[in-house]
Amino acid sequence: MNAKLPVGILGATGMVGQMYVSLLANHPWFEVTYAAASPRSAGKRYRDAVAGRWVAELGGVPARWGRGAGDLIVEDANDVSRAAAASKAGKCAFVFSALEMEKNEIRALEEAYAASGIPVVSNASANRSAADVPMLIAEVNHRHTGLIPIQQKNRGWEKGFIAVKPNCSIQSYVTPFYALIEKGFEIKRAAVTTMQAVSGAGYPGTPSWDIIDNLVPYIAGEEEKSELEPLKILGEVGPAGITGAAEPVISAQCNRVAVTNGHTACVSVEFGSKKPSIDEVKQIWRDFRSLPQTERFPTAPERPIIVMDEDDRPQPRKDRDAGKGMAVSVGRLRPCNIFDLRFVGLSHNTIRGAAGGGVLSAELLKHKGFL
Repeated sequence: MNAKLPVGILGATGMVGQMYVSLLANHPWFEVTYAAASPRSAGKRYRDAVAGRWVAELGGVPARWGRGAGDLIVEDANDVSRAAAASKAGKCAFVFSALEMEKNEIRALEEAYAASGIPVVSNASANRSAADVPMLIAEVNHRHTGLIPIQQKNRGWEKGFIAVKPNCSIQSYVTPFYALIEKGFEIKRAAVTTMQAVSGAGYPGTPSWDIIDNLVPYIAGEEEKSELEPLKILGEVGPAGITGAAEPVISAQCNRVAVTNGHTACVSVEFGSKKPSIDEVKQIWRDFRSLPQTERFPTAPERPIIVMDEDDRPQPRKDRDAGKGMAVSVGRLRPCNIFDLRFVGLSHNTIRGAAGGGVLSAELLKHKGFL
């Protein structure tokens, strides 16, 4: 691939938007040429718009594109006509959506971009429940890109479409589930307890007074997403859209903990009549590869699932950056005295669970010919 696709970022000044800017700075397929955010940031140079709120862990604002990312002039994300003009001029082939607004506002705005002919790869939850919108984990349901022509026909969109990534809290166990299901081990039920990092709350995050020396046993909407979204991801594409899988039935409890990055899940699973041994599960996970690995997508981890044998791993601080933040680390695999097996899974919530997952979805969509 020679010429890079010009791409835009909606919500470019927020935490996930900044992560997109950082991850795309040296991307071999994509080049950020359009940045949009709230009206208060519009008209400013990007570096000025993020001054005082740039995420320190990302280093400085990348100086990669032309005069540098910091010199891009931020547009108003609400002004779809400006983005449409940039698209027609060949300056914006598609956009990543990292919008931080009310859900209904996000849904309407993403649909407006798609209706104007601009594909949208979204981190937001606003369009996840729509039966004709693919919700992608590239290693698991890459065939769900087949929803896009159905979506375009349903909505009368010629070039535009919406594809979304799932909730960050499910990344640490859905890929391990799928690897086992793919090998014929049906999962009937699962009990999941998550310990989710404060960065998952978005900017400005959870107040320090609420999280230091504390655990918050409630995250609005998170348990419902954790129980329902895997069924869509594991479902089948039909003529009208996705038919969600009936199993596994998932019971989720989601907690906010004093960790900066990295969502951890303690998972117990019950299999159908065919039950794998612990050694079989470990080998399946170690051997698992999918389309992003065989086609060598730039953002795909070489090993999507990393099996850890230490008694006390995975741990967020030590293991969240595995595979450049794109791998799922699993450990503590052992028998369960209620179900069949239990394990601990860990994924990086702002890389795999947010911007990195979005970039990998875009790589999949380009590979499939949709971008």
